[in-house]
Amino acid sequence: MKEIFHNKWVRFGCWSVLYLAWVIWLGNFWWLLGLGVIFDQHITKKVKWMFWKKNYQEGEKRIVLLDWLDALIFAVVVVTFVNIFFVQAYKIPTSSMEGTLLTGDHLFVGKVAYGPKIAERPLSFPFVHNALPFSGGQSWSDLIRRDYRRLAGFGEVERDDIVVFAFPHGDTVLSKDRSADYYTIVRHYGKEFTERNYGPLLIRPRDKKDNYVKRCVAIAGDTLEIRSAQVFVNGQPQAHIEGVQNTYTVMTNGSAINSKLLEKLELNPEEYWYNPALPGYEAMPLNAEQLEALMDFGNVVEVRLNEDLYEQRPVESKMLIFPFAENYHWTRDNFGPLWIPAKGATVTLNLENLPLYRRIITAYEGNQLEVVDGQILINGQVTTEYVFQQDYYFMMGDNRHNSLDSRYWGFVPEDHIVGKPRVIWFSTDKHKSFPRNIRWKRMLKFV
Repeated sequence: MKEIFHNKWVRFGCWSVLYLAWVIWLGNFWWLLGLGVIFDQHITKKVKWMFWKKNYQEGEKRIVLLDWLDALIFAVVVVTFVNIFFVQAYKIPTSSMEGTLLTGDHLFVGKVAYGPKIAERPLSFPFVHNALPFSGGQSWSDLIRRDYRRLAGFGEVERDDIVVFAFPHGDTVLSKDRSADYYTIVRHYGKEFTERNYGPLLIRPRDKKDNYVKRCVAIAGDTLEIRSAQVFVNGQPQAHIEGVQNTYTVMTNGSAINSKLLEKLELNPEEYWYNPALPGYEAMPLNAEQLEALMDFGNVVEVRLNEDLYEQRPVESKMLIFPFAENYHWTRDNFGPLWIPAKGATVTLNLENLPLYRRIITAYEGNQLEVVDGQILINGQVTTEYVFQQDYYFMMGDNRHNSLDSRYWGFVPEDHIVGKPRVIWFSTDKHKSFPRNIRWKRMLKFV
């Protein structure tokens, strides 16, 4: 077998088959010209394709810098190829998926789950997404721009999948607070104040928006509703998901709960605090299992869900909760019913439901929209209907009361989907010192 594999024609045949499979998957047959490179590299050997690599003669002293250069170039090429088509590394930066994915988890995100997207701006600094290290400047060039295209994957986004996607509101970023949602701040303070105090603005294309990770609770064509923090899809309650949690007011007999007991429940200490005036905890995040365990603690007197009701803060709901309109009395805990748009479906447009679909029509599907004398104009034409060009999804974090998700910015377009988390390869707890900060139980844990 060793002799067979070292035969140049066998090696050429193996690499050619793999390359042909990749070209067919890519769907761009201009890349077939690359077979000439493979043929020359294994058979004719007329061109030194790896021109930076030195071929040492027997007994010749090795040049360390050239060896490092060869290793670096190889790493850049291989890792870039893998990142584009197969796997991308991602770190959980916030607690929005707490209970399922923890702050400090390092993930490998599989792109072939839903099909990898072809880079729309292929000229980009390697190993970074949208910001250069140290300077924070733009990491890509607009010299080459391609239309959106997704290769074939193993499946489509399904209900209750954990999904990595480009942040829909990430097209406009405030340079002085890049983690903030520009559109939310504009609704609160106005465009002029926001840009003057938090600008200048950074404009990012679709494939260079920040990536988020949430759970897809409703897919295209579904009707979603949230009643008292319980998700319903097409009239049916969402199946039990172990990590999903909400915040509760926890009343005690006057003493704080033992910190060791709370640590045993694996609660994030940044998300709860003891208020002696209550006495108790005003917003403790708990999943169903943690809630049941907490009820047995000796000094716990009462536990009640922190449910948001529109009557309690209508102004905040109008400013924060999608679709940001007065006639939608929705909150994070009582939301909908909302139909999720599907590709090819037609919706009847009117002034009442226009806030639901305005951003889809303009930002995601590239149309001009105006309202003149009570009439809706799309691309200058009066219309009462709209046909959607792609599928959309509704995403929510498992940490339901500490997650900025579709309840706050609406639908996620299909062309924003990046991939599916596959494995946690490393995890650290920033509240502990080394080596206790390493979460060994989460190492190589499949998601």
